Amino acid sequence: MNFPIFKTKMGGDRKFNLADPKEREEYFKLKCGAEAEKLREYLKTNTFIAYLLGKKNSGKGTYSKMLAEVLGQDKIEHLSVGDMVRSVDLEMQDQEKKKELIEFLEKNYRGFYPLEDLIKSMEDRNTKTLLPDELVLALIKREITKRKGKVILLDGFPRNMDQVNFSLFFRDLVDYRDDPDIFIMIDVPMNIINERIKWRRICPKCNASRSLKLLPTSKIGYDESSKEFYLICDEAGCDGGRMVMKEGDEKGIEPIKERLLMDEEILKKADSMYGIPKVRLRNAIPADVARDYVDEYEMTPGYSFKYENGEVKTTEEPWIVADDEGVQSNSLQAAPVVVAMIKQLVEVLKI
Repeated sequence: MNFPIFKTKMGGDRKFNLADPKEREEYFKLKCGAEAEKLREYLKTNTFIAYLLGKKNSGKGTYSKMLAEVLGQDKIEHLSVGDMVRSVDLEMQDQEKKKELIEFLEKNYRGFYPLEDLIKSMEDRNTKTLLPDELVLALIKREITKRKGKVILLDGFPRNMDQVNFSLFFRDLVDYRDDPDIFIMIDVPMNIINERIKWRRICPKCNASRSLKLLPTSKIGYDESSKEFYLICDEAGCDGGRMVMKEGDEKGIEPIKERLLMDEEILKKADSMYGIPKVRLRNAIPADVARDYVDEYEMTPGYSFKYENGEVKTTEEPWIVADDEGVQSNSLQAAPVVVAMIKQLVEVLKI
């Protein structure tokens, strides 16, 4: 994807620790305070629906959470279609909730499959069985009606090429408020997703997730027998267990590569469409020009370790990784991407 590079660089001596919520608040005030205030004012009487389009593990949930942090947790709702479907599976096991769900579908489902057959398939469904698009639309409508007065960031729809066409008239299908609808498109190189997966580490006790290369804990251990560094969990309430690689992570993107390629095709198709406003976000900038567009602390740091005299020494520097075209690039932290999102939302909403 050839998305434009968005400039957030302001220069000067001020640096922010973007992992610290208080410093992050000051950062957003400096970088996009005026635009954020316009959006907060807009959201007092208006809402919108945004389709989050991007590859799996591209950070859609992270960006949604940070946008809510800036604009107000009570104004922004991240609606994951995957979570919604899993929730429906649980409802089908509760007779009272199942009855309410069926009553809703009887009033709102329209499609080519008999509703009775769909209900039977939902009762017998396993996690690999996909629900028909028309049923997914009805279920999304149900979730949206629960969230009146909130911005909806819809994650996981469209998921295939056919659903892209559905999204074009989705607002009319669900009979929702007369809200603007927007594509928020996120471009993350495959190599970045691959590295994120390969270096991910999980605490077997509290299930916290960090990264040996990109987001280490405050405590680093060294295994002299295997000559490997490892993370020690520092989550509050956890007693500091050794974090481990999740089974399958050593394969990186290979198990999900087909899905990632489909996600990329959906992005390209959405980007070529007319008539729907688009917010284009990119996670990586060519390293030879990165410092012209972003401040160094906005770049994703990479970490390396040395073991000397019984101690682990840590080195931090901007992480450079090849993008999908082989161009050496700097990955960005979430905050500057959200700054670009906020400024573009003000433009597309014309506020």
